Amino acid sequence: MKLESVAGKRVLVTGAAMGLGKLFAEHAVREGADAVVLWDINEIALRETAAQLSAQGGKVHQYVVDVSSQDSIRENAEAVRKEIGGIDILVNNAGIVRGNTYFWETENRADIDRTMAINSLAPMYVTLEFLPGMVAGAGQARILNIASSAGLVANPRMAVYAASKWAALGWSDSVRLELEQAGHDHVKVTTVCPTYINTGMFDGAKGILFTPMLEQNEVVDTSWREMKNGGALVVLPWTSRMNRALTGLLPIKIRDLYLNAVGVYHSMDHFTGRK
Repeated sequence: MKLESVAGKRVLVTGAAMGLGKLFAEHAVREGADAVVLWDINEIALRETAAQLSAQGGKVHQYVVDVSSQDSIRENAEAVRKEIGGIDILVNNAGIVRGNTYFWETENRADIDRTMAINSLAPMYVTLEFLPGMVAGAGQARILNIASSAGLVANPRMAVYAASKWAALGWSDSVRLELEQAGHDHVKVTTVCPTYINTGMFDGAKGILFTPMLEQNEVVDTSWREMKNGGALVVLPWTSRMNRALTGLLPIKIRDLYLNAVGVYHSMDHFTGRK
């Protein structure tokens, strides 16, 4: 069933202080969500975003949460349930990227743990806090998981990031199928796999042939619409969908030649990331 808007719904967004997360929260406020819950580790930016959304008429609740910590997730999820009740719309948006060296050149091994914890494990643990309530309820509920096109094809100089997004994609789409199999049709899971987005997170990444840096508003608008429609998978842009199809059909050597030629395999050579 299509969800026309999130009016009257309780929405939680992780990584909500800036970038895509802030834009998702703005959509919830504009559509009249009954509660907009912001989770982020950046307390200063979180406070500023909460103030801006409140000034727009949003019913905003802010929590400083480190989603790399299971304890932090569990404690804040309990606080949310006590303050406003269950969540109807969950946007797992928080993410980090470390890259531009070959894997064996990794100096800070903590980056591996943190990347996997935030990009792969956090969506699982956050969802586990709120999905049982969604399943038990009767109203329309949605989970929107932001993965990446890095979860569709391998990419040098971002091995751990790619691994984290492969995991996120496999988990997310499997949960979608589980809900369908168990007959919980009122709960839908949408997985989003965009290429590089102009949030600053991928500063220095090189554009791929026919694939410019995505505009964050376009990604959020498309993802939000598909989430309400109950769509299963969003792959942006069209070239990423084409690459996914071709790499599933081509022999590995031909696949590698093709992805190297269009620039995928060198897109992280000069990556710097957000300062």
